[in-house]
Amino acid sequence: MALRDKETEDINIEEDTDKGKEKVSSDVNKSILKDFIEMSIYLLLVLVGAYLFVTFVAQRSVVDGDSMYPTLHDGDNMICEKISYRFGEPERFDIVVFPNEASHAYFIKRVIGLPGETVQIKDGFVYINGERLEENYGYEVILDGGRAREPVTLGEDEYFVMGDNRNNSTDSRSEMVGNVKKEQLFGHIVFRVYPFNKIGGLKSINEKAE
Repeated sequence: MALRDKETEDINIEEDTDKGKEKVSSDVNKSILKDFIEMSIYLLLVLVGAYLFVTFVAQRSVVDGDSMYPTLHDGDNMICEKISYRFGEPERFDIVVFPNEASHAYFIKRVIGLPGETVQIKDGFVYINGERLEENYGYEVILDGGRAREPVTLGEDEYFVMGDNRNNSTDSRSEMVGNVKKEQLFGHIVFRVYPFNKIGGLKSINEKAE
């Protein structure tokens, strides 16, 4: 009888041990599943955050061509922010990005004329409402005024944009671009991130161009 009780006791101990192993294994699986779910949620939040940031806040833009020389150079990597024009108005001399349907590309130009103003190019210089515009961004004296040889009056939401490389830029002087509406403005160039020896904010970029 005593021997029988001992055997029963041993069997019960083995059964308890098996149950303990099953519990540990179950806990491990639950922990792995929990970690996987948490990691998946984290990655999803990162992806959604990155998408929202690129779509609504800012993104990298690469300069293609020399139309903004000497301010910007071909291959420069810029940060284009998209927030300010949702709450405010573009200012004269802002560097903006906008799509051009005719060329299926995005253009980077400088705001020269503001809504309601009359822009004209005479004798190689820009005139706003009949007065010569005081600015130092143009690389050269303008040889071709294009459609601005005659006065161009801008609408309530229209802007006249030009490249700083005045004689090597397709801009509002061309019928292919024309006046740019505010709703077309993709964003505002605020910072150069590459090349590294030219990293700087918009103010320093403009100052170097003057």
